[in-house]
Amino acid sequence: MLHIADIQSTALPGPRQRPKPKLVSNVIAVTKSVMPTFEEYTAEIQDIWETRWLTNNGSKHQQLEASLQDYLRVKNVALFTNGHLALEAAIEALGLTGEVITTPFTFASTSHALIRKGLTPVYGDIRADDYTLDATKLERLITTKTSAILPVHVYGNVCDVEAIERIATRHNLKVIYDAAHAFGVTVNGRGIGTYGDVSMFSFHATKVFHTIEGGALTFNDTELKGRFNRLKNFGITGPETVQEPGGNAKMNEFQAAMGICNLRHIDDVINRRRHVREMYDRLLESVKGVRLLSRQSGVETNHSYYPIVFTGTVNLRDHVHALLEREGIYSRKYFYPLVTDYTWNENRFASRATPVARHIAARVLTLPLYPELSDEDVHRICEVVTRGVTT
Repeated sequence: MLHIADIQSTALPGPRQRPKPKLVSNVIAVTKSVMPTFEEYTAEIQDIWETRWLTNNGSKHQQLEASLQDYLRVKNVALFTNGHLALEAAIEALGLTGEVITTPFTFASTSHALIRKGLTPVYGDIRADDYTLDATKLERLITTKTSAILPVHVYGNVCDVEAIERIATRHNLKVIYDAAHAFGVTVNGRGIGTYGDVSMFSFHATKVFHTIEGGALTFNDTELKGRFNRLKNFGITGPETVQEPGGNAKMNEFQAAMGICNLRHIDDVINRRRHVREMYDRLLESVKGVRLLSRQSGVETNHSYYPIVFTGTVNLRDHVHALLEREGIYSRKYFYPLVTDYTWNENRFASRATPVARHIAARVLTLPLYPELSDEDVHRICEVVTRGVTT
């Protein structure tokens, strides 16, 4: 949501005089954070003023961790202050070395976590239908230096988890899934967070489920829980003992309280997102020059994003993106550019080695999607898209 500050003088207003921002009318943001009512959240945090327990595995933290374990249908959950630090902790805890195969069609965090931990990302191409890492091309990338695979579930679609598991087992590789887009997703009734050695979920404010900022790791090996807890709390194991070097990545009680509130409403949130996605599908499925995200058999998705890919010899993505913006509708080229095309990555990795990913990144556009998006606004968005590809 865009805001314009209504500042009347150069002097900063005091707390009582600070003007409220004015909402820009008729603007459709690409996303909007889901929040509980003010009353629900303040009721949830009220007892924090009594306990003064703000962080360090407080009662809210423990409650959310247990609730997520049930909701995600996983054996273990470890909460973090954000998904990126959670991913770094997973990489460190599994003792990865050398090379890790991943995808260039992802958010910066996936590759940055590997590089910050001293590893070399090796980029595999993606599938043209669901934009996840192409398992049929993985084995050609495995070398004696490969220690793991880091696939990414994309837009609520999931990787070929069974094929990846077979490959990892055959080559004795670890698997960490970037499940930032896959909160609550199931495959034939099985929680997506049970696949691989570890899965990382992001609870950033723009996600289907959020804790303002936040993240979590899910995993089957219970022995990893202690290691994760140490890594996110300076390696501390007791009042006078520090077992190993660690960082500070603890989720605080206010984050956890937001998560507790949002989890109460998550099914309604996903159902509303489904409604918006189905409206988009009906209005855009027959539009020539636009390809919609394919649905996966057996996968119960969370409808986290609505990407469209422009087809044809003339790439209309940038034209439609600009046309939408002129109409006050904000879309996102997501994921663009590829990680391999970032400025700091120039001459290190070649995006030509992943032609499908390069093709999709140049043509993908994610449209606004959030529970409060009205039917009227969906019609308005689709009208502009249709006009953009036909004129």
